[in-house]
Amino acid sequence: MEDAELKKVLETLLFITDAPLPVGRISQLCEVKNKERLEGLLQELRREYDEQGRTLQVMQVAGGWQLATRPEYGLWVRKLYQNKMTVRLTQAALETLCIIAYKQPLTRAEIEAIRGVEVIGPLETLTQRKLITVVGRRESIGRPILYGTTGEFLRQFGLNSLDDLPKLESFNIENVAAAAQSTAVELVEQESMPEPVAEGAPPQDPAQAALEAGEAAAAAGPAPEEPPAAAEPASEAAAEVPAELPGGIMQEPPAEDPEPEAAAEAVAAEPEPAAEEPKDDN
Repeated sequence: MEDAELKKVLETLLFITDAPLPVGRISQLCEVKNKERLEGLLQELRREYDEQGRTLQVMQVAGGWQLATRPEYGLWVRKLYQNKMTVRLTQAALETLCIIAYKQPLTRAEIEAIRGVEVIGPLETLTQRKLITVVGRRESIGRPILYGTTGEFLRQFGLNSLDDLPKLESFNIENVAAAAQSTAVELVEQESMPEPVAEGAPPQDPAQAALEAGEAAAAAGPAPEEPPAAAEPASEAAAEVPAELPGGIMQEPPAEDPEPEAAAEAVAAEPEPAAEEPKDDN
């Protein structure tokens, strides 16, 4: 069979099948043992569809080949089938499916250890959707069941193999402790920063600021009265009160000693006493 005729046969098989056809199966149907030749013709057929801009595309998905609609025209297909093709999963089911896809094979206990909650319900849902299946048992106590993804999972998500899954490094998952520390440093820096000044506004004059503060205090009203001062010590109060003598006579407190210079001037200004005249005995 020539390549041109074989290419038409391949296009017919891909159009009519409802599941991806592996190259081994195509080889049996076309009775062509050279699988490299089939791979080359399939790649050429896909390139022709892409170059011609057809609404269908030749996809290598779930380990096989299949004709499929392009994503930009999926809206019209859903309208035709009235959302019967839409598969809706809960957040818990999606999280469980992601864990199994990246860490398979896993037991139920291992999945629950990662999620932190029980996963009986999500496992039943994913099994009914044929997105996961039992792939064996772990050789440990109790021989728990191991779960893994299926070919339907690859087809639903447009993957040829599990190697086509996005790498975990591409999600930019950072160290939680480092992220928390960085956030704390940013908060501290923000609190220590001065308040921003409006763009184009000149800095406020200190004298003007003091004047405005005084006007604000006057507008606020008189300040509250200060509490009375505490009583003076008893020793000082007693020094100011005149002492009382026996009989009810009050004694004035002793005057303070004048300064030395003032005392000397007072002595100098005081007149000398006159000499007494001799008295006549007669």
